[in-house]
Amino acid sequence: MIDKRAIIEDGAIIEENVEIGAYAYIGSKVIIKSGTKIMHHATIEGKTTIGKNNEIFPYASIGTAPQDLKYNGEDTELIIGDNNKIREFTLINTGTIQDNGKTIIGDNNLLMGYVHIAHDCVIGNNCILANAATLAGHVHLDDGAVIGGMTPIHQFVHIGSLAMVAGASAVSQDVPPFCMVEGNRAKLRGLNLTGLRRKLQNRSDIDEIKKAYKELFESSKPLKESAKTILENSTNIYVKKLAEFVLNSKRGIAYDRKM
Repeated sequence: MIDKRAIIEDGAIIEENVEIGAYAYIGSKVIIKSGTKIMHHATIEGKTTIGKNNEIFPYASIGTAPQDLKYNGEDTELIIGDNNKIREFTLINTGTIQDNGKTIIGDNNLLMGYVHIAHDCVIGNNCILANAATLAGHVHLDDGAVIGGMTPIHQFVHIGSLAMVAGASAVSQDVPPFCMVEGNRAKLRGLNLTGLRRKLQNRSDIDEIKKAYKELFESSKPLKESAKTILENSTNIYVKKLAEFVLNSKRGIAYDRKM
């Protein structure tokens, strides 16, 4: 059902079974796929594609131009997957040509009220961003990451899968998969054991991750040297993922010892 008071510009592509509430605005380059619900007073503009069965709540602002002084009106994109919940007053911008020109959000994510996802961010699947979490440009969140409320993430930071960032933190360095960080500036506080126990059925995998965590972050060895050794010697896919993340980190890891 599309409310007669909604504003839908010519050129917008709206599939069947899409709901659009009163005073919602849909721009001319927007594509909305079936089953998605756009509530009243939401704004969707720019070159934005929204997948199936999403819920976009009142006063969300989706697909607006990047908050980047280098942006000069280029035809950049926002791509949103399926089954996401985007709550009130969330702001999501399109990409910039300084990156790949796309902001990308996967499937099954929860973006709570007042979340900001800036240009060129890439969000995986099953992530949770609590109220007023703020992602600067070019931030990457891997699957299952959880960002606490009132937490800013610095541009170009990479948050690994199943990582958890505590509320009211400030993150300026990369957060490895399976780990928890907290503070301003945020530092490692241990493993996200609750998240691991929910996702991994094999307890031995969690034990292997614990062992690798201690080797990486609680020993006196140089971090990247330890990561390289672990990557060469371990056969566990989760441990290798952790070690690869450390080796490939571009902003450094958010922990207390020197790299």
